Amino acid sequence: MTEAASAEPAVALLSEEWQAIAHLGAAIDDKDWDLPSECPGWSVKDLVSHMIGTERSLMGEPAPFEAPPAEHVRNPVGAANEAWVAARRAVPAPDVLAEFSDVTGRRLEQLRKMPPGRWEEVGPSPVGQVPYREFMAVRAMDCWVHEQDMRIATGRPGHMDGPVAELAMRRIASAMPYVVAKKAAAADGSVVRFELLKSPIAQVGVVVRHGRGTSQDDVADPTAEIQMDAELFWRLGCGRVSGDAALDAGIVGLRGDLDLAARVVRNMAFMI
Repeated sequence: MTEAASAEPAVALLSEEWQAIAHLGAAIDDKDWDLPSECPGWSVKDLVSHMIGTERSLMGEPAPFEAPPAEHVRNPVGAANEAWVAARRAVPAPDVLAEFSDVTGRRLEQLRKMPPGRWEEVGPSPVGQVPYREFMAVRAMDCWVHEQDMRIATGRPGHMDGPVAELAMRRIASAMPYVVAKKAAAADGSVVRFELLKSPIAQVGVVVRHGRGTSQDDVADPTAEIQMDAELFWRLGCGRVSGDAALDAGIVGLRGDLDLAARVVRNMAFMI
């Protein structure tokens, strides 16, 4: 069965994303595989090793061993991730990339064969208990973010449009009500509008009512307005760069209630 014949959009999304990573990997210079990424402790090659490990885990394979202690590992999930990465540190980058293509190819075959009911099953995921199809949408987003990590590290921008990029940006945008209302503690009645440049989504609106943030399209007369490009939006949301660093660099436009706008920017990180 091909992606076109599959009823599950996540299959096509993952196929697109994994092909993009494979093509990017094929273009990376040998010397660039060891460059540090914005994920603490991980090189460009380590990012690919991490994605291999996640998909092997989802196919039921145990981690190869317990990873040695590392400063950037802070919880059991991080330790499990590190084991797959550490196991490949001595493996040449071309072999890691070949393994990535093999593993993701087998994973796609597995997903295509899943019965419809499996996609409905609710189970654990990084965003809580959700249907398996949502978990796989999260996987597409996560891999896109790591692809972008690779692009940032190696100076190879790209893949900022299309279905996976839009999915990832919308999922990041969906966390902004929490960021605005809870992390930035915006007052009731506050309206915050993000204007995004060079982005699959042009605007993100948040209205705060009774202490809770709600997404709202086309908000007018915002209390605070924040302008940035799509790359900075995902990097802030995913904790790759701090809000203070972005503000100090002058790469964020603020209007309206400047204190609230800056507070939101400083608190945008919701994902490690």
